[in-house]
Amino acid sequence: MPPATMNPEKLAKLQKMNSNRIGGKGTMRRKKKVVQKSSGGDDKKLQSALKKLSVNPIPGIEEVNMFKNDGNVLHFTQPKVQAAIAANTFAITGSAENKPLTELMPGILNQLGQDSLPALQKLAAQLGAGAGGAGVPGAGVGAAAAGGDSDDDDMPELTENFDEAAKA
Repeated sequence: MPPATMNPEKLAKLQKMNSNRIGGKGTMRRKKKVVQKSSGGDDKKLQSALKKLSVNPIPGIEEVNMFKNDGNVLHFTQPKVQAAIAANTFAITGSAENKPLTELMPGILNQLGQDSLPALQKLAAQLGAGAGGAGVPGAGVGAAAAGGDSDDDDMPELTENFDEAAKA
């Protein structure tokens, strides 16, 4: 069988005819797959699951902070908080930001518990070594708790016995 030769005139005519063809035999396949967004479906599934748990909204919560093990904080501002006390389930929805602990530091100290004490000591040691503790409020307090240099010259010596004064 002889090799097929192309006729350029016939090819140009076919390309001209196919320029307005949308589909059918002989057309190219679609190269890009169109991905449908299904985030609305996930939200509906979540809300129906929460409805089964009979959650109640908790009004008046201004912010929610979730502390991670790596020292970062998941910070929600104006979240929608729902709770199902019987199922021990809390749902927090809203826009979240991943922030370092140092960024939220002055106002977040009252939210820190015993779990975050080692992370706080490590942070204070880093701040004390890196910046000398200057410019960060409360850095000296954390450094003293972390076992850093603390001058005892500021403390007056005890001269009286307070036990005797308490008995009188």
